[in-house]
Amino acid sequence: MSVTAHAQQVITLQKAIDLTLQNNLTIKQAQITESLAKADVDQSRFNLYPTLSANPSAGYGFGRSPVAGAYAYANQTIFNVNAQATFQEVLFQGGQLRNQIIENKIILDADKTSTAKVKNDLVLNVVVDYLQILTNQDLIAAAKQQIDIAKITLDRSQKNFDAGNQTLADLSQAKAGLSTADLNLTTAENQYASSILTLKQYMEMSADSDIVVEKPDISKMDNIQTLFNADDVIKTALGVNPDVKLAELQQKSYEQQIKIAKGNYYPTVALYGGLASYYSSANIKYRVVGSTPLAFETIGTVTGTNQTVQSVTQVSEPIYGPYSFTRQFDDNFNQSFGITLQIPIFNHFTAHTSVKKAKLNYEYARVTTDLARITLSKTILQALLDVQAAQKSYISAQQTYQANKEAFNVVQQRYNVGLVNSLDYNTSLTNYEKSENDMIQAKYTLIFRSKVIDYYLGNPIVL
Repeated sequence: MSVTAHAQQVITLQKAIDLTLQNNLTIKQAQITESLAKADVDQSRFNLYPTLSANPSAGYGFGRSPVAGAYAYANQTIFNVNAQATFQEVLFQGGQLRNQIIENKIILDADKTSTAKVKNDLVLNVVVDYLQILTNQDLIAAAKQQIDIAKITLDRSQKNFDAGNQTLADLSQAKAGLSTADLNLTTAENQYASSILTLKQYMEMSADSDIVVEKPDISKMDNIQTLFNADDVIKTALGVNPDVKLAELQQKSYEQQIKIAKGNYYPTVALYGGLASYYSSANIKYRVVGSTPLAFETIGTVTGTNQTVQSVTQVSEPIYGPYSFTRQFDDNFNQSFGITLQIPIFNHFTAHTSVKKAKLNYEYARVTTDLARITLSKTILQALLDVQAAQKSYISAQQTYQANKEAFNVVQQRYNVGLVNSLDYNTSLTNYEKSENDMIQAKYTLIFRSKVIDYYLGNPIVL
């Protein structure tokens, strides 16, 4: 028999944020996309370098082919080897290479901003879920207190019913009150388990991990700032918010694409060079190494001078020798270099269409950027109203809770001595329990609303 023990892990808000940023797969996806953009930047820089390639080939040829060194054809098998090396350096291409580097850098910055956006959004989600866990913890504690009160109420109702001081309806109401309190506890526990599971998923932890969140000292948050200058908040947020920055970078990328597309209107100038040689087995025995001498025959003399007159009886013929592999390559080695100029004259208006589409994409991105700024401004204005409304709601919920608590204490004392019926008692208890839950919800809503403002201001989110 073996027993495996798992120690309960205490998770603070900062630890939850750190584990999320370290393990979350969505962040890792964004980081991989960022690495791909970095590779594109490097490649666009490498494109400035010249190209160099070697193209060796070797193979056999069969069938009728020219006989080397003779004006004749024959059926033969020939082994051929060819080797070629080429070099090309683009000197001018309408500025496209340089503009592509600039665009890829902008795209890399955009991907970095996208990664930052994913991180910021996840941090905010972790904070929201963390606060929901704390809310559910308080609701569980409140539900347990309500169960204790309901049990005491049921016990007294049972005794009063047994003594004939209360009716069966009063006893049934007390039993229903305990059942309602049990249901509230079950609901709060289910909500707590769900919020814990969500936090584990953000941190990429196993679902069976035993964790408990550390409850911060909420009493230190009584002086939460709720009044802000809207213009200052919007101005700061526009400078740090990743959504706006991402839209601006995408706009710059499309602006750079216009320059790249216009490069198609310009000619391309390139410097080239090449080296080549070849070998053929058909020439292996046909290298000229010399020639036979001419043969002469005397046919007479010149009258008066007695000069001998001769005629050629045998023409000089070439003498062939072995033609080695290395010797053929040396003899056939050739070089070339020069400059090429490619001038676009007509290409089915593809360059014109590319420029037109690039301009339209830029206009779309510009509108998207303006829309992102406007949306952020509206969201911040609503968030500022929400935090002020949350403060008012919390103050009102505190007052309501305190009033209902005092009222319930009075009703409970009178109920214990028989001066209040069960209906009035249960009504007061329900109001007390509801006001307590409302106050808990209002407290964490206020905290959350204040953290949203910190999020837009780019401040670290802490409890």
